[in-house]
Amino acid sequence: MRKILNGLPPQTFAIGALRWSMVFIFAFFGVAKFASYEAEGVAGIAMHHPLFAWMYPLIGVQGTSNVIGTIELTTGGLIALGLWSHRLGLLGGMMGMGTFLVTLSFSFGASLWEDGFGFPFMGSTAQFLFKDAVLLAACLALTLHAGHTLRQRDAGFAV
Repeated sequence: MRKILNGLPPQTFAIGALRWSMVFIFAFFGVAKFASYEAEGVAGIAMHHPLFAWMYPLIGVQGTSNVIGTIELTTGGLIALGLWSHRLGLLGGMMGMGTFLVTLSFSFGASLWEDGFGFPFMGSTAQFLFKDAVLLAACLALTLHAGHTLRQRDAGFAV
């Protein structure tokens, strides 16, 4: 057992895996927001959310989706840049946490359980939203890693 434990990669390997999986998710979900099928799908759930409802009358379904997509692509880019800049990684991680807190807030007032079955049989909305709890935790881990690294680095310059 000790031989196996001694052969484990460092924890930074896990942070790297989290980083690039989140970049992948933000890149593909962000790009999808520029497609009309995704814009329509997002509108179905976001149009009545207080954070987004005001945007739809101003810039429409596709415009609102484009804004969301741009935020997601920016978040993924900042998380990627966190490999070289912990400050940018900290910002990207916090933006990612904000993204998933917002999407999880869609759970309030939504029909989450499958009609005719009830708890624990999730409807498509619950399935769409609940995965974001893990993605929130991944962004939290990236945020904490960047923050702790910045704190340790800055502590080395203390006079």
